[in-house]
Amino acid sequence: MSQPTGVPPIRCDATVYTIGQRTVLRLPEGASRRLPSRGQVAVQGTINGHAFQTVLEPDGSSGHWVEIDNKLQRTATLGAGDTATLEIAPLKDWPEPNVPQDLETALATAPEKIQELWKDITPMARWEWVRWVNATQNPETRKRRVAVSISKMSGGKRRPCCFNLAACTDPNLSRNGRLMEPA
Repeated sequence: MSQPTGVPPIRCDATVYTIGQRTVLRLPEGASRRLPSRGQVAVQGTINGHAFQTVLEPDGSSGHWVEIDNKLQRTATLGAGDTATLEIAPLKDWPEPNVPQDLETALATAPEKIQELWKDITPMARWEWVRWVNATQNPETRKRRVAVSISKMSGGKRRPCCFNLAACTDPNLSRNGRLMEPA
């Protein structure tokens, strides 16, 4: 695991809930305020005593949320409506993002200059590119974003521009840049 940033661990209780088919935990306002950014934040910690490392997503309202995957739900015995006990610490070093297949293919077939830039940028910057590409459900918009990503990197851009880093960009969980409330 990465080294913590020196920010004291944040301890809180939070309610787990479902939006669509996904199980999420929204950090309480006070816990989010203690994080170093209103945008994404890499953290390590525990949920109900079970270790995890992830990148918290912004909720578009100056807060943060995290998806609780099936494995962590089982090991931490969590379900919608449960209260989870969290202890998290921001990390200096970010984990590598899961690069979607369309962007990965475009990068693999891009000129060497672009592949080198991708390797040279920080994991945080790679998260931003992935997040920007993933922020749409429209296949044509997504295809265009992959092409624009390659074009921008060809011009030396190390980060995508022109999107709100503090907005909730998951198209399945947000409306107007804000995390949806549970149904």
